[in-house]
Formats: sequence, C-alpha cells, structure tokens
Amino acid sequence: MNRAPSDLLQAAFADPVLDAQKCFRAALKALSEPGTRQTLVSVAAIEPLQAAGYALCLSLLDNDTPLWLAPAFDTPAIRANLAFHCGCPIVEAREEAMFALLDAAALDDLSGFYAGSERYPDQSCTLLIQLERLDRGPALSWQGPGIDGSRLVGLPLKPAFWQQRAARNDFPRGLDALFCAEGEVLGLPRSTRIGDSLQEVA
Repeated sequence: MNRAPSDLLQAAFADPVLDAQKCFRAALKALSEPGTRQTLVSVAAIEPLQAAGYALCLSLLDNDTPLWLAPAFDTPAIRANLAFHCGCPIVEAREEAMFALLDAAALDDLSGFYAGSERYPDQSCTLLIQLERLDRGPALSWQGPGIDGSRLVGLPLKPAFWQQRAARNDFPRGLDALFCAEGEVLGLPRSTRIGDSLQEVA
C-alpha cells in the first residue's frame, strides 16, 4: 500500500520566516562573493537530499518557481515535502524550470536549462547542486565581479561540468549555480570566469 503524502512529511525550519531569510541572505552573499562558503541554517535532511540542499529549497522556492529534479532527487518524500513546504511546481521539461536540483551525477549534461535572453537574462534557470563536499577538487582560478583579483576554488567537479557551463555562458545570458554540502553554500554566478581557458579544467 502506498503511503499518503502526509505520512511522508517532516519538519522544515524551526522558525520558517527567520530561518528562510537567513538562508536567502546566505545564498545571495554566496553569489555576490563567488567561491566563498556561507553557512546555512540547520534543517533535517530528506535522504538523499542533504540538509544544505533542503535549506536552499526552503528559502528559494515558492509557487512561482518551477523546479526540475534530477533522478536522484525524484522521490515521493522529496516531492511531498517540497509541495507542502514550498508549493513549487515540479516540471518534467528542463526548459520550463526556473530552478534545477542536481547531484554530481547530473552535471555531465546541462542541455535544455534556460539561459535567459539578451532582454531578460535574469529569467534563466538557477542550478542548485548538491556535492559531498566543497573542496579537495582541482584548484581553479576564478575571476570576475565580487572577487578581488582572483580566487582559487577547488570544487570536486569533473571537466565535463565546466565545458557544459562554458557552452551555455554568453554573458549576460548564462546559468547561475549554488553548490551545497555539509551545511554550507558556495556560489558561481554566470559573470565569473573560470581559468584562462578550457585547457585548465580539461
């Protein structure tokens, strides 16, 4: 017998308004200071969605933000809790998503996610990417707005992600990304340049 959605629900933020505001500010700071880690409010995880990823969902999603789920996160429990606490519609087509919830296995193909238009670049999809950690990857040089000179960041990502991102970044069009792990978030806005060339991440 299938359980009713109410049986899948679990608690979200202890203080829904204040905690959501804190996480929202952390996400904004992460994007305004690319490559720096910001702490998120603690919340119970919904396996396989870590606490950090769930906190971002609770603070960024609402009934006006269509969400696309990577296969790893397309579970009855995650769907039920996002529907109840966020009210965000889950879409099947990538092109319709304003946010996408991804894991490392889903980063080899970013096709279909809307990169905005020249007139409305702000309407692009934002990638919420859950990793096991936010360090111990190849240290790459990040440059751009919010960075004094350059910043070395070692996200544990395969070269395919950087190549996929570069293929879809034509500023002001592009995909913004928020990486989360271990209670923290790190931002990569479309305005950030990675390395001197694709050869650095190949």
